[in-house]
Amino acid sequence: MTKGSNFWVIGGEFGSMNFHKLVEGSAQVQGPFKTRGEAEDAWRVVSEENRHKAGVRFSIVEEPARVSA
Repeated sequence: MTKGSNFWVIGGEFGSMNFHKLVEGSAQVQGPFKTRGEAEDAWRVVSEENRHKAGVRFSIVEEPARVSA
């Protein structure tokens, strides 16, 4: 049986504008969300809250669907 995917909003403040390494302690994870739409709503809120900070970035990631026996 296949269960649906989960969506997560992840991100935080990065140490430079190349967005390769998060500033320690700034990581944020929200979710799981059952639909991409719910994750997009959460992404909009957290992105808007941090829009004045150039080094902060958030992304939506999809957890692979799980197959259970």
